[in-house]
Amino acid sequence: MTNPTATADLTYDPYDRDIDVDPYPVYRRLREEAPLYYNEEYDFFAVSRFDDVQRGLVDREAYSSARGSVLEFIKANIEMPSGVVIFEDPPLHTVHRGLLSRVFTPNKMRALEPKVREFCARALDPLVGAGGFDFVADLGAQMPMRTIGMLLGIPESDQETVRDRAKEHLRTDPGKPMDVTADEMMDGSFFADYLDWRAEHPSDDIMTELLFSEFEDETGATRRLTREEVLIYVSVVAGAGNETTNRLIGWMGKVLGDHPEERRALVEDRSLVPNAIEELLRFEPPTPHVARYVARDVELHGTTVPAGSAMICLSGSANRDERVYPDGERFDVRREIGQHLTFGYGIHFCLGASLARMEGRIALDEVLTRFPEWDVDWEHARRAQASTVRGWDSLPVLIA
Repeated sequence: MTNPTATADLTYDPYDRDIDVDPYPVYRRLREEAPLYYNEEYDFFAVSRFDDVQRGLVDREAYSSARGSVLEFIKANIEMPSGVVIFEDPPLHTVHRGLLSRVFTPNKMRALEPKVREFCARALDPLVGAGGFDFVADLGAQMPMRTIGMLLGIPESDQETVRDRAKEHLRTDPGKPMDVTADEMMDGSFFADYLDWRAEHPSDDIMTELLFSEFEDETGATRRLTREEVLIYVSVVAGAGNETTNRLIGWMGKVLGDHPEERRALVEDRSLVPNAIEELLRFEPPTPHVARYVARDVELHGTTVPAGSAMICLSGSANRDERVYPDGERFDVRREIGQHLTFGYGIHFCLGASLARMEGRIALDEVLTRFPEWDVDWEHARRAQASTVRGWDSLPVLIA
């Protein structure tokens, strides 16, 4: 199939490392020249304008999540195990999301603030006077790991192993799709020993909540989750809780290093910090796109997208669409943002959004308290190699 709107020199390849370094010029051209784009090599469509991306995220009749939200999973046509809530449609999604929503309430997340501040202080205090630190290795890889480990009930001695396992599953070879044929990302057996311990020793954590909560399933039966279902839930939460907030903190160091005047505004007025986190999420989303399976023929921009297609919704592009965000390519901590699409939209809106926002807000506040000025050490910065998240494996900064 040819692309009826794209020009010959316009290519969007989600695995192209050069594009990944700065995808925004390509995004901008897609919005203007090919709002419905087709990639023949990997056989997928892509939408880039805010309204089209939002529609793709919310219209579950046309755009299904049941085959996954990652292009590689959709193309592989893998049967998803029950409990991978981000890879489900109603009614199963409604049941499973309802269970997790009991855990990730805004009030429960706010109650975690003192512990999250403690984790930040524990990471940052030893670095004061050191002449620099790494936003990812020293903070992004530490605080979210401690937070999600505490929530799940993972012993602190094992939290680094859990984090590194989640990180490894997202790694790709440069320029290549993720290999999902042997993927174990949804295999929860790694957590079996922890779960069995919690079954005998209940506590105030997510594993205990999932083990003992009763609910009405999609058949109308009242029951508890099976052991296998709980293991899948725990695996999904552990991966999501570690990786995306880690990337957000890396972008925090990079973007505020690039915009010292905006950083100084935050130092002077901490009330701007919550909105600065929203602007960071809009400006550099850790997850720049999500995919959907096209469940029925869809008409878009004069073209029929046939049922059975894969559609990438470029939320990273939508977040800078000038139709919604005037001067959207500019980073502005005072911007009136309204709605961005970094956490999704509709029934699949990220359950961990309150947690991620709180972690980001506290991390930024604690960094600014200790390090109001920094410069990125570009010689030693290192990009992450992943097709589903975008960010840094190492983002060192120098402190004068």
